[in-house]
Amino acid sequence: MKRVLVLAAAVMAVVISAKAEVEFAYDAGAEIVSAYIWRGQYNGGLSFQPDVEIGFDGEHTSLRVGAWASLGSSDWTFRKDQGDGSGFTRFMPELDIVGSFSVYGLGIGFNHYYYFDGTNFFSWTKDENLIDPGTGEANTQTTTEVWIGYNFGHLFGDKAGAYINWYTTVAGGDFVTDDITGNPRRAWSSYLELGYGYTFEDAGVTLGAQLGMSPWKSNLYGNNRFAVTNISLKIDKEWELDHCSINLFAQGSLNPDGMVTDPNDPAYNVVLWKAAGDDKLYTQRLNGVIGIGFWF
Repeated sequence: MKRVLVLAAAVMAVVISAKAEVEFAYDAGAEIVSAYIWRGQYNGGLSFQPDVEIGFDGEHTSLRVGAWASLGSSDWTFRKDQGDGSGFTRFMPELDIVGSFSVYGLGIGFNHYYYFDGTNFFSWTKDENLIDPGTGEANTQTTTEVWIGYNFGHLFGDKAGAYINWYTTVAGGDFVTDDITGNPRRAWSSYLELGYGYTFEDAGVTLGAQLGMSPWKSNLYGNNRFAVTNISLKIDKEWELDHCSINLFAQGSLNPDGMVTDPNDPAYNVVLWKAAGDDKLYTQRLNGVIGIGFWF
Protein backbone atom coordinates (compact mmCIF):
# COMPACT_ATOMS: atom_id res chain seq x y z
CA MET A 1 0.00 0.00 0.00
CA LYS A 2 2.90 2.37 0.75
CA ARG A 3 4.18 1.86 -2.77
CA VAL A 4 0.80 2.90 -4.15
CA LEU A 5 0.78 6.08 -2.04
CA VAL A 6 4.32 6.96 -3.09
CA LEU A 7 3.38 6.45 -6.74
CA ALA A 8 0.29 8.65 -6.35
CA ALA A 9 2.36 11.40 -4.71
CA ALA A 10 4.96 11.23 -7.47
CA VAL A 11 2.29 11.47 -10.15
CA MET A 12 0.74 14.50 -8.43
CA ALA A 13 4.15 16.14 -8.26
CA VAL A 14 4.57 15.66 -12.00
CA VAL A 15 1.18 17.24 -12.66
CA ILE A 16 1.91 20.23 -10.43
CA SER A 17 5.41 20.75 -11.77
CA ALA A 18 3.98 20.82 -15.28
CA LYS A 19 1.86 23.81 -14.13
CA ALA A 20 -1.24 22.19 -15.54
CA GLU A 21 -4.51 23.90 -14.67
CA VAL A 22 -6.24 21.22 -12.65
CA GLU A 23 -9.52 21.28 -10.76
CA PHE A 24 -10.95 19.07 -8.05
CA ALA A 25 -13.37 16.53 -9.53
CA TYR A 26 -15.55 13.72 -8.29
CA ASP A 27 -18.02 11.12 -9.51
CA ALA A 28 -20.52 9.47 -7.18
CA GLY A 29 -23.51 7.28 -7.79
CA ALA A 30 -24.82 3.75 -7.87
CA GLU A 31 -26.31 1.18 -10.20
CA ILE A 32 -28.90 -1.54 -9.68
CA VAL A 33 -28.28 -4.42 -12.10
CA SER A 34 -30.22 -7.59 -12.83
CA ALA A 35 -26.96 -9.57 -12.88
CA TYR A 36 -23.33 -8.89 -12.07
CA ILE A 37 -21.31 -9.56 -15.24
CA TRP A 38 -17.54 -9.05 -15.11
CA ARG A 39 -15.45 -9.40 -18.27
CA GLY A 40 -17.92 -11.84 -19.78
CA GLN A 41 -18.35 -13.92 -16.63
CA TYR A 42 -21.49 -14.33 -14.54
CA ASN A 43 -20.52 -13.20 -11.01
CA GLY A 44 -23.94 -12.99 -9.38
CA GLY A 45 -27.60 -12.08 -9.66
CA LEU A 46 -29.49 -8.91 -8.77
CA SER A 47 -26.97 -6.48 -7.27
CA PHE A 48 -26.60 -2.96 -5.88
CA GLN A 49 -23.29 -1.36 -6.93
CA PRO A 50 -22.28 2.02 -5.44
CA ASP A 51 -19.28 3.88 -6.88
CA VAL A 52 -17.33 6.99 -5.81
CA GLU A 53 -14.15 8.58 -7.16
CA ILE A 54 -12.33 11.80 -6.29
CA GLY A 55 -9.32 13.47 -7.81
CA PHE A 56 -8.11 16.20 -10.10
CA ASP A 57 -8.84 16.82 -13.76
CA GLY A 58 -6.93 19.01 -16.20
CA GLU A 59 -7.36 19.66 -19.89
CA HIS A 60 -5.31 16.59 -20.80
CA THR A 61 -4.68 14.93 -17.42
CA SER A 62 -6.67 13.13 -14.75
CA LEU A 63 -5.80 11.62 -11.37
CA ARG A 64 -8.47 9.60 -9.56
CA VAL A 65 -8.80 7.31 -6.54
CA GLY A 66 -12.01 5.68 -5.42
CA ALA A 67 -14.01 2.70 -4.27
CA TRP A 68 -16.62 0.47 -5.85
CA ALA A 69 -18.75 -2.22 -4.22
CA SER A 70 -21.25 -4.90 -5.17
CA LEU A 71 -23.92 -6.23 -2.82
CA GLY A 72 -25.91 -9.00 -4.44
CA SER A 73 -29.10 -10.84 -3.61
CA SER A 74 -27.03 -14.00 -3.03
CA ASP A 75 -24.07 -12.37 -1.28
CA TRP A 76 -25.26 -12.71 2.30
CA THR A 77 -24.09 -16.33 2.60
CA PHE A 78 -20.47 -15.14 2.75
CA ARG A 79 -17.93 -18.03 2.84
CA LYS A 80 -20.29 -20.82 3.81
CA ASP A 81 -19.67 -24.55 3.50
CA GLN A 82 -22.39 -26.03 1.30
CA GLY A 83 -22.35 -29.31 3.24
CA ASP A 84 -22.77 -31.45 0.13
CA GLY A 85 -19.12 -31.93 -0.80
CA SER A 86 -19.14 -29.08 -3.31
CA GLY A 87 -17.04 -26.81 -1.09
CA PHE A 88 -17.69 -23.17 -0.32
CA THR A 89 -20.08 -20.82 -2.01
CA ARG A 90 -18.20 -18.10 -3.89
CA PHE A 91 -20.95 -15.50 -3.62
CA MET A 92 -19.66 -12.77 -1.32
CA PRO A 93 -19.95 -8.99 -1.13
CA GLU A 94 -17.15 -7.25 -3.02
CA LEU A 95 -15.23 -4.04 -2.32
CA ASP A 96 -12.76 -2.63 -4.83
CA ILE A 97 -10.18 0.11 -4.28
CA VAL A 98 -9.12 1.75 -7.54
CA GLY A 99 -6.70 4.41 -8.73
CA SER A 100 -5.75 5.81 -12.11
CA PHE A 101 -3.70 8.50 -13.81
CA SER A 102 -3.98 9.56 -17.44
CA VAL A 103 -2.25 12.11 -19.63
CA TYR A 104 -3.10 12.75 -23.28
CA GLY A 105 -5.05 9.50 -23.44
CA LEU A 106 -2.34 7.27 -21.94
CA GLY A 107 -3.50 5.76 -18.65
CA ILE A 108 -2.09 3.61 -15.84
CA GLY A 109 -3.77 2.38 -12.69
CA PHE A 110 -4.57 -0.38 -10.23
CA ASN A 111 -7.66 -2.28 -9.08
CA HIS A 112 -7.73 -4.09 -5.74
CA TYR A 113 -10.56 -6.63 -5.40
CA TYR A 114 -11.53 -7.66 -1.88
CA TYR A 115 -14.13 -10.26 -0.90
CA PHE A 116 -15.31 -10.68 2.66
CA ASP A 117 -13.97 -14.23 2.97
CA GLY A 118 -12.11 -13.88 6.26
CA THR A 119 -8.70 -13.21 4.68
CA ASN A 120 -6.53 -10.10 4.98
CA PHE A 121 -7.72 -7.02 3.13
CA PHE A 122 -4.37 -6.77 1.33
CA SER A 123 -2.93 -10.18 0.39
CA TRP A 124 0.71 -9.19 0.07
CA THR A 125 2.03 -12.24 1.95
CA LYS A 126 4.23 -14.92 0.44
CA ASP A 127 2.60 -17.09 -2.21
CA GLU A 128 2.54 -20.26 -0.12
CA ASN A 129 0.45 -18.54 2.57
CA LEU A 130 -2.33 -17.99 0.04
CA ILE A 131 -2.55 -21.61 -1.11
CA ASP A 132 -4.70 -24.29 0.51
CA PRO A 133 -2.26 -27.15 1.29
CA GLY A 134 -5.03 -29.69 0.82
CA THR A 135 -6.17 -28.69 -2.66
CA GLY A 136 -3.26 -26.63 -3.98
CA GLU A 137 -5.72 -23.88 -4.89
CA ALA A 138 -5.87 -20.27 -3.75
CA ASN A 139 -7.68 -19.90 -0.42
CA THR A 140 -8.82 -16.35 -1.22
CA GLN A 141 -10.37 -14.53 -4.15
CA THR A 142 -8.78 -11.24 -3.10
CA THR A 143 -6.47 -10.01 -5.85
CA THR A 144 -4.70 -6.86 -7.00
CA GLU A 145 -4.10 -5.97 -10.65
CA VAL A 146 -2.30 -3.18 -12.46
CA TRP A 147 -3.25 -1.90 -15.88
CA ILE A 148 -2.09 0.29 -18.73
CA GLY A 149 -4.14 1.56 -21.63
CA TYR A 150 -4.77 4.21 -24.21
CA ASN A 151 -7.97 6.13 -24.91
CA PHE A 152 -8.34 7.27 -28.52
CA GLY A 153 -11.24 9.59 -27.74
CA HIS A 154 -9.45 12.73 -28.89
CA LEU A 155 -9.15 11.19 -32.36
CA PHE A 156 -12.88 10.65 -32.75
CA GLY A 157 -14.34 13.90 -31.43
CA ASP A 158 -17.07 14.22 -28.81
CA LYS A 159 -19.47 11.61 -30.20
CA ALA A 160 -17.25 8.54 -30.50
CA GLY A 161 -14.39 6.94 -28.65
CA ALA A 162 -12.22 3.85 -28.53
CA TYR A 163 -9.75 2.40 -26.05
CA ILE A 164 -7.39 -0.50 -25.45
CA ASN A 165 -6.46 -1.70 -21.93
CA TRP A 166 -4.15 -4.42 -20.60
CA TYR A 167 -4.69 -5.76 -17.05
CA THR A 168 -2.34 -8.10 -15.12
CA THR A 169 -2.90 -9.59 -11.65
CA VAL A 170 0.19 -9.09 -9.47
CA ALA A 171 -0.90 -10.18 -5.98
CA GLY A 172 -3.46 -12.25 -4.12
CA GLY A 173 -5.19 -15.55 -4.90
CA ASP A 174 -4.11 -16.09 -8.49
CA PHE A 175 -2.42 -19.46 -9.03
CA VAL A 176 -2.36 -22.25 -11.59
CA THR A 177 -0.71 -25.66 -11.66
CA ASP A 178 2.61 -25.58 -13.47
CA ASP A 179 2.52 -27.88 -16.51
CA ILE A 180 6.10 -29.07 -15.90
CA THR A 181 6.52 -29.29 -12.12
CA GLY A 182 2.89 -29.90 -11.17
CA ASN A 183 3.24 -27.34 -8.38
CA PRO A 184 1.17 -24.18 -7.90
CA ARG A 185 2.68 -21.02 -9.37
CA ARG A 186 1.52 -17.45 -9.76
CA ALA A 187 -0.57 -17.21 -12.92
CA TRP A 188 -0.12 -13.50 -13.68
CA SER A 189 -3.65 -13.71 -15.07
CA SER A 190 -4.04 -11.04 -17.73
CA TYR A 191 -6.84 -9.56 -19.76
CA LEU A 192 -6.74 -7.48 -22.95
CA GLU A 193 -9.83 -5.40 -23.69
CA LEU A 194 -10.74 -3.30 -26.72
CA GLY A 195 -13.78 -1.06 -26.62
CA TYR A 196 -15.66 1.38 -28.83
CA GLY A 197 -18.64 3.63 -28.21
CA TYR A 198 -20.73 6.11 -30.19
CA THR A 199 -23.13 8.66 -28.69
CA PHE A 200 -26.20 10.01 -30.44
CA GLU A 201 -26.30 13.34 -28.62
CA ASP A 202 -29.81 14.40 -29.63
CA ALA A 203 -31.26 11.15 -28.31
CA GLY A 204 -28.89 10.79 -25.35
CA VAL A 205 -28.16 7.22 -26.41
CA THR A 206 -24.75 5.54 -26.46
CA LEU A 207 -23.98 2.27 -28.24
CA GLY A 208 -20.91 0.37 -27.13
CA ALA A 209 -19.00 -2.80 -27.90
CA GLN A 210 -16.23 -4.69 -26.09
CA LEU A 211 -13.88 -7.48 -27.06
CA GLY A 212 -11.89 -9.16 -24.29
CA MET A 213 -9.33 -11.95 -24.31
CA SER A 214 -7.00 -13.83 -21.96
CA PRO A 215 -3.50 -14.28 -23.44
CA TRP A 216 -2.31 -17.34 -21.48
CA LYS A 217 -3.19 -19.96 -18.88
CA SER A 218 -5.24 -18.23 -16.24
CA ASN A 219 -6.97 -18.88 -12.94
CA LEU A 220 -9.30 -15.89 -13.16
CA TYR A 221 -10.58 -16.41 -16.70
CA GLY A 222 -10.89 -20.19 -16.71
CA ASN A 223 -8.77 -21.09 -19.73
CA ASN A 224 -5.57 -23.03 -20.37
CA ARG A 225 -4.37 -21.02 -23.36
CA PHE A 226 -5.11 -17.89 -25.33
CA ALA A 227 -8.87 -17.45 -25.48
CA VAL A 228 -11.47 -14.85 -26.37
CA THR A 229 -13.55 -14.59 -23.19
CA ASN A 230 -15.87 -11.62 -23.74
CA ILE A 231 -17.85 -10.23 -26.67
CA SER A 232 -20.28 -7.60 -25.40
CA LEU A 233 -22.77 -5.12 -26.84
CA LYS A 234 -24.39 -2.37 -24.76
CA ILE A 235 -27.02 0.34 -25.21
CA ASP A 236 -27.29 3.20 -22.70
CA LYS A 237 -29.87 5.98 -22.43
CA GLU A 238 -29.11 8.99 -20.19
CA TRP A 239 -31.26 11.80 -18.82
CA GLU A 240 -29.64 14.93 -17.37
CA LEU A 241 -31.56 16.44 -14.43
CA ASP A 242 -30.85 19.54 -12.33
CA HIS A 243 -28.68 17.87 -9.70
CA CYS A 244 -28.05 14.41 -11.06
CA SER A 245 -28.30 12.17 -14.09
CA ILE A 246 -30.15 8.89 -14.59
CA ASN A 247 -29.30 6.21 -17.11
CA LEU A 248 -30.94 2.99 -18.22
CA PHE A 249 -28.86 0.33 -19.96
CA ALA A 250 -28.92 -3.19 -21.33
CA GLN A 251 -25.96 -5.38 -22.20
CA GLY A 252 -25.50 -8.79 -23.74
CA SER A 253 -22.25 -10.79 -23.33
CA LEU A 254 -20.94 -13.96 -24.91
CA ASN A 255 -17.96 -15.87 -23.51
CA PRO A 256 -16.86 -18.23 -26.32
CA ASP A 257 -14.17 -19.93 -24.21
CA GLY A 258 -15.31 -23.47 -23.43
CA MET A 259 -18.73 -22.92 -24.95
CA VAL A 260 -20.70 -26.13 -25.61
CA THR A 261 -22.63 -26.02 -28.88
CA ASP A 262 -23.69 -29.67 -29.21
CA PRO A 263 -27.33 -30.04 -27.98
CA ASN A 264 -26.60 -33.70 -27.18
CA ASP A 265 -23.82 -32.75 -24.75
CA PRO A 266 -25.08 -32.96 -21.12
CA ALA A 267 -23.41 -29.60 -20.41
CA TYR A 268 -25.24 -27.81 -23.23
CA ASN A 269 -28.07 -26.41 -21.12
CA VAL A 270 -25.74 -25.64 -18.23
CA VAL A 271 -23.06 -23.48 -19.82
CA LEU A 272 -24.93 -21.86 -22.68
CA TRP A 273 -28.68 -21.43 -22.76
CA LYS A 274 -30.08 -22.14 -19.31
CA ALA A 275 -30.76 -19.07 -17.16
CA ALA A 276 -27.84 -18.33 -14.85
CA GLY A 277 -28.18 -19.14 -11.18
CA ASP A 278 -26.07 -19.70 -8.08
CA ASP A 279 -24.68 -22.92 -9.56
CA LYS A 280 -23.63 -21.24 -12.81
CA LEU A 281 -20.98 -18.93 -11.36
CA TYR A 282 -18.21 -18.35 -13.92
CA THR A 283 -19.54 -21.14 -16.20
CA GLN A 284 -22.45 -19.35 -17.86
CA ARG A 285 -21.38 -18.43 -21.40
CA LEU A 286 -24.32 -16.36 -22.61
CA ASN A 287 -25.25 -13.52 -20.27
CA GLY A 288 -27.49 -10.49 -20.28
CA VAL A 289 -28.07 -7.62 -17.86
CA ILE A 290 -30.35 -4.62 -17.56
CA GLY A 291 -29.77 -1.84 -15.07
CA ILE A 292 -30.43 1.68 -13.88
CA GLY A 293 -27.87 4.17 -12.58
CA PHE A 294 -28.02 7.39 -10.55
CA TRP A 295 -25.07 9.82 -10.69
CA PHE A 296 -24.34 13.06 -8.86
